[in-house]
Amino acid sequence: MPVVQVVLPVPLARKFDYLLPATLTPAVGGRVSVPFGNRKMVGIVVGFSEQSDFPEAQLKQVVEVIDHASLFPPSLWRILQWAADYYHFPLGEVLFHALPVLIRQGKPAQSAPLWQWVISEQGKETAPESLKNARKQQQALAMLRQRPIYRHEVSEFDLTDKILQTLRAKGLCELQEHARAQHDWRTDFRVNGERLRLNTEQAMAVGAIRAEDAHFSAWLLNGITGSGKTEVYLSVLENVLESGRQALVLVPEIGLTPQTIARFRERFAVPIDVLHSGLNEGERLAVWLRARQGETAIVIGTRSALFTPLARPGVIIIDEEHDSSYKQQEGWRYHARDLAVFRAREENIPIIMGSATPALETLHNAQSGKYRMLMLNKRAGNASTALQQLIDLKGVKVVGGLSPALIAKMRQHLNANNQVLLFLNRRGFSPALMCHDCGWIAECQRCDHYYTLHQQHRQLRCHHCDSQRPLPWQCPQCGSTHLVPVGLGTEQLEQNLSQLFPDVPLSRIDRDTTSRKGALEQHLADVHRGGARILIGTQMLAKGHHFPDVTLVSLLDVDGALFSADFRSAERFAQLYTQVAGRAGRAGKQGEVLLQTHHPDHPLLQTLLQHGYGSWAQQTLLERKAVFLPPFTSHALFRAEDNDNQQASAFLQQLRNLLEACPLNDVSLWVMGPVPALLAKRSGRYRWQLLLQHPSRAVLQRLLKSTLPLITTLPAARKVKWTLDVDPTES
Repeated sequence: MPVVQVVLPVPLARKFDYLLPATLTPAVGGRVSVPFGNRKMVGIVVGFSEQSDFPEAQLKQVVEVIDHASLFPPSLWRILQWAADYYHFPLGEVLFHALPVLIRQGKPAQSAPLWQWVISEQGKETAPESLKNARKQQQALAMLRQRPIYRHEVSEFDLTDKILQTLRAKGLCELQEHARAQHDWRTDFRVNGERLRLNTEQAMAVGAIRAEDAHFSAWLLNGITGSGKTEVYLSVLENVLESGRQALVLVPEIGLTPQTIARFRERFAVPIDVLHSGLNEGERLAVWLRARQGETAIVIGTRSALFTPLARPGVIIIDEEHDSSYKQQEGWRYHARDLAVFRAREENIPIIMGSATPALETLHNAQSGKYRMLMLNKRAGNASTALQQLIDLKGVKVVGGLSPALIAKMRQHLNANNQVLLFLNRRGFSPALMCHDCGWIAECQRCDHYYTLHQQHRQLRCHHCDSQRPLPWQCPQCGSTHLVPVGLGTEQLEQNLSQLFPDVPLSRIDRDTTSRKGALEQHLADVHRGGARILIGTQMLAKGHHFPDVTLVSLLDVDGALFSADFRSAERFAQLYTQVAGRAGRAGKQGEVLLQTHHPDHPLLQTLLQHGYGSWAQQTLLERKAVFLPPFTSHALFRAEDNDNQQASAFLQQLRNLLEACPLNDVSLWVMGPVPALLAKRSGRYRWQLLLQHPSRAVLQRLLKSTLPLITTLPAARKVKWTLDVDPTES
């Protein structure tokens, strides 16, 4: 029998040989069912061979062929093969990561019947207002009177199946199977609504991209906050869609960009699929199939949407390309932005990376000629640049986390009927709980990190391992009941502001207040209606939101970011500050930005305020070049964990000895460690790391490739959990 090579979703970087009965005809890139141990598994065929390195008697046979054609377009197949090699991750896990869950489970790669909610005859005769005290049912019935609602669309209308099931029980609607009709959106493509008038910079950017949208080109759209990057995206998309091609749009977090998605839907009368956490697995498969068959014009999603197959790819857009969420931090640690550039090159299509605060790696690529930079230096419309200043907190009596100068400014802007945004990247009531008498601090024993106090729920929570415990009534060390919160969180800030401004409506937007489905949208709608005059938020509010009436923005606590052991912390703060500051004065009103700090003379703050992010980035790139840090060198980080704080460091030391003995090692390789991670203990496990640095990415890759197969020979390898992170962004 011929031999078929199969990869499986297991943490083994190898292919498995199976015998292929003559009656079965699988395809490379297609699925097969095979025995693995005592169970059957779904695998993906990666090749064929006349014989195996193992005796034929030891080989098992393929049980079933699921696909007779590849699930992957040729370009996506090459991308995933390359990515598995570059990130040194098992090919089987990489390929399965790129597929919908139902496909991984062996379900058919074809469309299931569509179901839609339709209004009944009784529903047509029933006025929505008659459903008293049931606002959601009223909303659902009103929408059904206009048009049927497909089941996969329910969450997009802020409804649930339960609401519609209730209407069904009342005889007001029915759930019907709808025959799928393949609709070609290209035949009646049109642009809805009124296009905004592009300014000179926007028009030049659109013209440059359109002139080369028939082949690969990588564009960095470097535009200050409020400069109209989204309008540039829309204008480029119009040209791509008009030619019948599809678009892939990546965003950091779907939940934080409802306004952007709404603009896409308003502009184009085409099928747009949004991949978000509210979709069930069947709906995710449906999106994957529609995109693969060319039925969807635009796919919008987070980093994993990068692997959505497109029948006629035309452009890839990465919004907020600097955002850290594009880097996967668990399992296969790929960077979606970097892989997106590789995909665009393989598909021979343009890619646009937009940001007001480009990552230093992206800026370096633009300056070295790999990418082409387009600048948007003017705010769109008649918006002006916000005024910025520092508030020195030294010797100042702070009330509820707010300085007198900030409180006075808030009153001034509120009296002018404007809105104020206060930024504090620390949720909860306070970051620590301390005994006033003996100094004991509530600490998570699993993480060696302080518990965060959540006063509203009377809980202590660890924001690293999610463990919780009730708020103690007395100190476990001395028995005192004098337990005091230390530091400021958004929950405490909200309480303090309600006392300082008792007649002003507040809105707190953080993970705690937006965990319920639809809560973020409700908060944002309230802000846009002017119902909330003071906004309190974490970094959720820094990304892409347009608040026309916000004229004052303040960052309350910036000092923690100024003194960090992580060399990337300054870059993250500079990006965060610039993004938050960009929320002020976006609709013709003069905006102000205030920073509270005990270190007003810090070089990072002075450079940002006086010269802006661009100048700071250029200065920082020179500094990184001088000290051989990325993007001028390449990093690979080995992490190891254990339960006793002994084996992980021993394993990494053995690994270091192995690397240093490798014939490919040269004088340019710099190895640091083993050292404890910045968060040395998490979820009860001790964490250590070993950092490799080399000026040549190719040399570092060859070194890793030659060393990794030998790791299993190390004595401590089986006693620890270890991972490799190529191009790490977190320590």
